[in-house]
Order: sequence, then structure tokens, then C-alpha cells
Amino acid sequence: MKIVFFGTPEFAVPSLEGLIAHADMEVVAVITQPDKRRGRGQQLMPSPVKAIATQHAISVWQPRSIKRSPETLEELRSTQADAFVVVAYGQILSQEILDMPRLGCINAHGSLLPKYRGAAPIQWSICDGELETGITTMLMDAGMDTGAMLLKKTTAIGLLENSLDLGIRLSAIAADLLIDTLQGLDQGTIQPIAQEDEKATYARLIQKEDYLLDWSKPAIALHNQIRGFYPNCVTSFRGSVLKVTATAPFGLENELLPPDWFAVAEQWRSQSPSPAQPGTVVEVVKNHGAIVQTGDGGLLLREVQLAGRRSQSGWDFVNGNRLTVGEVFGKE
Repeated sequence: MKIVFFGTPEFAVPSLEGLIAHADMEVVAVITQPDKRRGRGQQLMPSPVKAIATQHAISVWQPRSIKRSPETLEELRSTQADAFVVVAYGQILSQEILDMPRLGCINAHGSLLPKYRGAAPIQWSICDGELETGITTMLMDAGMDTGAMLLKKTTAIGLLENSLDLGIRLSAIAADLLIDTLQGLDQGTIQPIAQEDEKATYARLIQKEDYLLDWSKPAIALHNQIRGFYPNCVTSFRGSVLKVTATAPFGLENELLPPDWFAVAEQWRSQSPSPAQPGTVVEVVKNHGAIVQTGDGGLLLREVQLAGRRSQSGWDFVNGNRLTVGEVFGKE
């Protein structure tokens, strides 16, 4: 089966590698976003997908706008590919492109469609407190993740799992599911299923304001925000910006915590700290870190990063800054 692969970030790499390694698949070309300048030296760096394709001597095309590149369109036609496989490419494909391959354009999307259509399904599924998610393969159409569904694979979301960790797991699931999808389509054993549009939800682009922590929210909501938008959520601390990158919620979700954190949560609950203004440190737990009062429950700061410094554990942060009960986060 001849495949043209469309993809750009690290999330797409396992899918490309899986197709390259499969005896019945031939990746004849890779389409990816143009190289970007990164790092202190602002050197042009290839996308993760381009790096893999280059290692395997596969032709790489990088149009700035695939819909406005006659050369790329002609090259795509000339491949006579059986399928175009799209995983986090980053550009909209025209109907002309969608109609080219024999089996169609197959996309692996990081949610259980029709929930979380759009740009950031992994992040928003965690932020919204979902307990499970997965990968859906679908036949692409002109809409935003509206095409007929092919296969699904579900996985649970751990209470302490962040979007980076979940993305790594989902990328491996996508790689396996794409192989099954392509073989099923080729053999005629998969029946596409139309999405129920009335059940659709959307995972919009993440905005800068989504990173700001509001301590009046419940502990579980803040915890989900922090791990969903990892590693970018921020609060203020002594006039500086503090990134909060890992937490544990203490309250109604205690039973879902791993045993070591469950014990700390139960100890905190039994001591019943006096009510305090949201954002206030209400306890410092030795070898763990500070517990901050929220609108409902306490939030243990497991990992933080001060502006201009390296990430550190919650306990190192307490010791390094001589943090004490009564200190308030979120003051301007």
C-alpha cells in the first residue's frame, strides 16, 4: 500500500515510524510544516517528522500553504498513493487533496469523536476532568474533524497524568490504530460511521489567559488545569511569576490518589486546617511541599518553577524560599 504521510510534531512520529516499519506499507513521501527557527541561536530546525523521514531517505515536501502550491499538488497526484495519512499536520487540506487517494485521507485524532473536535483535544479533555479519552481514526472531509469515524481505542486518564504524558501514550495508540484502519479499509472490513453532530464538543485553541490560576476555583479544577495545560500555568509569588507544573488535589478526589499521596491527603484532612483565603498556604508537609487553600479543598504544590530558574520540587521550593503558613499566592 502506497502512503503519503502528513504530520509535523513529535505526536506524529510513532505513526510515521509504524508505517515505515510495516512490511505491507510504503511511505512514498512526507508532507510537513516548514522548518522553524528555535533556540538561542535561532537556527532553522526541522520538524520531528521531517527528521525521521530524512533518516529513512523519504522525500519531504514543506509547502507554506499546501492549498496554494501547484507544485505540491502535482507531486501528490504523481504519487498515485492509495491513502494519505494525516496526524497533527497543521494545515487544512482542500477538497481537491481529499479526493486524490483511492482510500481517502485518513486522520488519527486525539479524542473519542465527536467529543473534542479541534486543535487541542488532549489538553482540554484533561482540563475538563475527563476520566477517559482515546484515538479516533476517520475519513477526512472538508469540516473540522467532522468526517466519518473508522476505528476507536479508549484509554483511562490518570489523576496525576499531564498532557505531555497522555500525548505520548496516545501517539503510540494512534500508530497501531492507523495500521489496523488502513488494512481494514483496503480489505473492505471497516464500515465508516457518521458522527452525531449534536453530540459534538470543541477543543478550542489555548489562549494565554487559560494559563492563569484562579485560587477561588476548587482544588480539582485547578489541578486539572495545571496538568492539562502543562507546563504553562502560572500564579504570582512575591511579585514574580511562578509556574506551577505538578500538584495533587486534596478533597473529594483523595480515593483516586496513589497510596503515598493518599496518606498525605488523609493526614491533611484529619488536621482540618482553619479556613483561609484562597491562595493561602495552610500547611507545609515535610518532604512534600506546601498545601494551598482553594475555593474547595487544598492543593499540594508538587513541582514549580520560578521565572528565570530551573524547575524544582515543592519541598525544595519551600526550603529555598523559607515558605511558611500564611503566605499568599496570586497577589499582584
